[in-house]
Parts: sequence; C-alpha cells; structure tokens
Amino acid sequence: MEIGTAEIVDEIDGIRRARPGRLSGSGPAGNGGGRNPGGGGDGPDDDPPTDATRFVPEKSRVLTAFLLLVVLMTFGGLSAAYIVIATNNAVEWRPFSLPIQVWVSTALILLSSITFHLGKTSVMRDDQPRAKKWFIVTTALGAAFISSQILAWFELVSRGLYVKGNSYIGFFYILTAVHAVHVVGGIIALGSILLRVWYPTANAGADLKRRTLAQVVGWYWHFMAGIWLALFVLLGFWK
Repeated sequence: MEIGTAEIVDEIDGIRRARPGRLSGSGPAGNGGGRNPGGGGDGPDDDPPTDATRFVPEKSRVLTAFLLLVVLMTFGGLSAAYIVIATNNAVEWRPFSLPIQVWVSTALILLSSITFHLGKTSVMRDDQPRAKKWFIVTTALGAAFISSQILAWFELVSRGLYVKGNSYIGFFYILTAVHAVHVVGGIIALGSILLRVWYPTANAGADLKRRTLAQVVGWYWHFMAGIWLALFVLLGFWK
C-alpha cells in the first residue's frame, strides 16, 4: 500500500512539474513549447519572417519618386538656361541641324519603352520566359541608344563643332551627356531585373521583389524616354 501511494504521489508531482511549461506557452510572456497559436515553441509566431514580410514595396516606390523629382529638377534647370540663352539672340548662339544619329536614338529609346512595358506586363502575369526575353531586348536597345549618342558626338567633332565659341553646341553636349549617364543607370537597373527573372521562382518574397522592381524601374525608364523626347524637341526645334 505504501509502495502504491508513493507511485501515485510521484505521478502527481510529475504532472505538476510539466503543467507550468505548457501553461506558460499560452501566457503573454510564455515562450515554452505549448501548441497554443498565441504562444511560443512550435507555434506559427516563432517562424522566421519571410522575404515577403521583410520587404516593403512602398519604400522602393518612395525612393524612386524622390529620385525622379531630383532628375526632373536637374533637367528643368538645364532646359530653362537653354531657353533663356536661345531667346537672347546671342552672337555665339549658332545652331545646326541634328545628325542622323540623334533621330536614331529617338527611335531606339521609344522602342525600348515599349519593350520594357511588355516585359513588366509579363512579370505581372507570372510569365517568366517572356519577361526574360523582353527585358533582354530592352537592355540591348538601351545599349544601342548609348552607342548612337557616342556616334552623334563623334559626328559633331568630325564637323569641327566644339564647345568653344558656340553656346548651342555646349548645351547639346551637356544635355545629351547628362541624359546618357542617367540611361546608363537605367541599364544597370535593368540588369538587376534580369537577374531576378532569369529563372522561374515559386518564392512569394522573390516574386514580390521582382514585381516591385519591374514597376519602379519602369517609372524611371519611361521617365527617361520622356525626358529625351523633351530634349529632342528642344534641341531640334527650339533654336
């Protein structure tokens, strides 16, 4: 009888020792091994945060919007200076016809804007092969645009058109060079999209990142195409 009583007492003590651990999982400060969803241990709240929860798309959108504002102010200031000098009828203002390479550049950047839109649409539709194809085409068109700009500068140098003694050619070099630098930045951003869409993925965080990246880089790329159109009209028809 004593032996049986001792066994029962031991069992009760074991239950009492185990119970606080389980109940602590349901308490506000508990981090034990309870199965209560609000507690710790094996509950879902103890899972490490995924990429989708760590990544905040709004931050990328806000930063891109701020960048576009800075770019707009930069080209706005340069364009305003160009217009002021062009309307003063200064002696050193000697405009010339734009080389054919500038027209080619215009066609290339407009076409690249279309292909980027097709790539972004493919990303939003989870069509990885088509997205990859269109972003490769867009990157190639961007590189061709830069090449045509370099050829345009070489053409002007071969004509003997230098910055000295001609304010118009000075503005042409400055405006097109600053724009080309920004396009190179866009090409680098395109490369980051290509890395993300090169292979298909089923990861929700990775998918969210490449969708957001396609959106914000699209803003930048289309914006640079619009800036170029404004420069093209300014340099070609406001002389």
